[in-house]
Amino acid sequence: MSNSPTGGPPLAADPLTRAVLELDEYAAGFGWDRPPRLFALVDTARLRAQEPGLARRLDLDTEEPGSGDGAGLAAGPAAQVSYTPIEQQELPEGQPLDEFLGTIAWPDAVGGCALTVERLMLPPAAEAEVPEDLDEAGLAAWVAEHPRREEVRMTVGVLRDGSREAALRLRSKDAPTEVLTGPELVPGLARALAATFD
Repeated sequence: MSNSPTGGPPLAADPLTRAVLELDEYAAGFGWDRPPRLFALVDTARLRAQEPGLARRLDLDTEEPGSGDGAGLAAGPAAQVSYTPIEQQELPEGQPLDEFLGTIAWPDAVGGCALTVERLMLPPAAEAEVPEDLDEAGLAAWVAEHPRREEVRMTVGVLRDGSREAALRLRSKDAPTEVLTGPELVPGLARALAATFD
């Protein structure tokens, strides 16, 4: 595991949405044309209690709201759970993403996981143009040549309880205010990530 991406807490009420938006902003700081990145999502309070040394290295050794843990613990008795993303080792080159995700098993301390990945997408209006006889490689090549293709960064997070959230950032609208969020934006990837907890 490597250091957690940290920064100002995104303005979102749901802890998973906050974590996903934080990771979207973290990935944006590295620019485009980057490989996928995988993160464990760990309950911040549990991390402080069980791994105080690691919490100090990640600058999580304070419980004040908005203290820079990237998750913004709420004050008072109704304080919500918050998640600290911890980046994992680089994904192996050349191995299909679905195959790699099938090899993952998380320890009990990990409450969820998230992945950032870049893809080419077509607008819904262009779907009718897709030739029917293409295999997966042929389809990818066809999309890559399409004049209306869009480069998109997808950040998808899931929790053990089945909760999911996604953030989409188009390269053509590369700004935090243009990021789309929603639990059903990337259902296939969310299912693949959820399966790592089965």
